[in-house]
Amino acid sequence: MQGCEETVAGVLFLVATPIGNLGDLTVRAKEVLGKVSFIACEDTRRSRVLLDHYGISKDLVSLPAFAEAERAGRILDRIAAGEDCALITDAGSPGISDPGEHLVQQALARGIAVTPIPGPSAVIAALSASGLPTGRFHFLGFLPRKGPDRRALLDEVAPLQATLVFYESPRRLQETLDDLSEALGGERRAVVARELTKLHEEFVRGTLDELRERYRGAEVLGEVVVLVEGRTGAQRWSEAEVKDALEAGLERGERLKSLAGDLARRAGWTSQDVYRLGVSLKR
Repeated sequence: MQGCEETVAGVLFLVATPIGNLGDLTVRAKEVLGKVSFIACEDTRRSRVLLDHYGISKDLVSLPAFAEAERAGRILDRIAAGEDCALITDAGSPGISDPGEHLVQQALARGIAVTPIPGPSAVIAALSASGLPTGRFHFLGFLPRKGPDRRALLDEVAPLQATLVFYESPRRLQETLDDLSEALGGERRAVVARELTKLHEEFVRGTLDELRERYRGAEVLGEVVVLVEGRTGAQRWSEAEVKDALEAGLERGERLKSLAGDLARRAGWTSQDVYRLGVSLKR
């Protein structure tokens, strides 16, 4: 009796694509895109521009962020049946503030091999040329647009002694710089990196207060990466030191909310924790 051959599953390749300049596609990435059975991509129209540039013709499967969970199963079924697949997004590395995280998790759960093909990264490109400390950094992706979630996240990262890096829409840049200045302190050094690797690439450096004035009323175009230096200076204050400063400020008649924000920046605490401590003192 003849035995049945076991189907060998394919591989899911995560291929980083150029963030602006099409010439930044790596040799290995080009080879992988040319050899796989099919390509899953965030937007077939944008991906076709890159693939046509390199003369690559493949079956394209759309995998936008809003439909990733729904469509991942069909893609993984093809890989499990023996087809190799390359996942690409509109720019940069899949899964980093782009589709891919869910697909990777499900692939690993099904025992499918996942292989990264590294390359262009807006985070690393911006950080390397920012002039801010690069030894420790904290990537935030896109900030919550507004409200309590946004404030809570800024409170969380305010005490970190690491360069903060995140993406932002050009339409919300002014509002974000205002919020950063208020939450982290306007004296912190910061950088707005715009249109990386493209013709109009721009790095604007200054303090948060200087940058918020620089962009006030300005029309901003293109992709934006914002970087802010981490907290510097003295070690985190003890609870007793924060209490003393709170009591002194309240005796001077300062409002607790503004006092908490100021002390949080100086003490390495979150403004929420300082505010709660202040409320307990006022009881």
